[in-house]
Amino acid sequence: MIKRLSFLVLGMAMATACSAGGSGNGTGAPAGEPAAAATAAPAASFTEGTEYVATTTPGRYAPKDKVEVVEVFSYGCIHCAHYEEYAEKLQKELPKGVTFHAVPAAFNDAWLPYAQAYYAAKKLNVPAAAHAALFKAIHTDHYPLRTIEELADWYKQYYGVDAAKFVAIATGDEVKQQILADSKLIQGWGIDGTPTLVVDGKYRSNQIKTFDQLNDIAKFLVNRELNGGK
Repeated sequence: MIKRLSFLVLGMAMATACSAGGSGNGTGAPAGEPAAAATAAPAASFTEGTEYVATTTPGRYAPKDKVEVVEVFSYGCIHCAHYEEYAEKLQKELPKGVTFHAVPAAFNDAWLPYAQAYYAAKKLNVPAAAHAALFKAIHTDHYPLRTIEELADWYKQYYGVDAAKFVAIATGDEVKQQILADSKLIQGWGIDGTPTLVVDGKYRSNQIKTFDQLNDIAKFLVNRELNGGK
């Protein structure tokens, strides 16, 4: 049996996931529905305290990056599943030299196996296409993928990984320490909903109405960082 890491959230009192209902930092999309693909507001209307806010404790995921964009997500979040195609679009539209990172949130015990699986898949060099495929398996095809063993079997079936090795890596100390470090960063950024985008560890999305707008906020903040914060 996998030991539960109840201390993982480092004091984060997370009762619900995905910030469904628009009260958190995510998109505010209705539960189970994709955000509308409406035209995003002009960049000039993006104001700190409304569409984006300063992080509670600034900190970068990869300090050596020139400029970074981090998506805080979970495979357990239906809004993240709907956002995935937009995340892929954003990565293609970011200026050269800007790095994109996906960081799995482990807000609760139910989401822990998804974070473990994300890092185990990376360490086993599973093809990048598995990322979107897992969202589809969980939220569209409704596969029963809740435990790390079930997730390992899915990766074995579709990507040929050794299931026992996958579980060993997913529950090992290296992945455990990475998730603990992620949780500390996420807490420091003041994030309580997914998907949330963080630029250079300084600013995070807030009160977003559509996924297109979420991407435009990220690009707006990236351009500002590239221009020395102006």
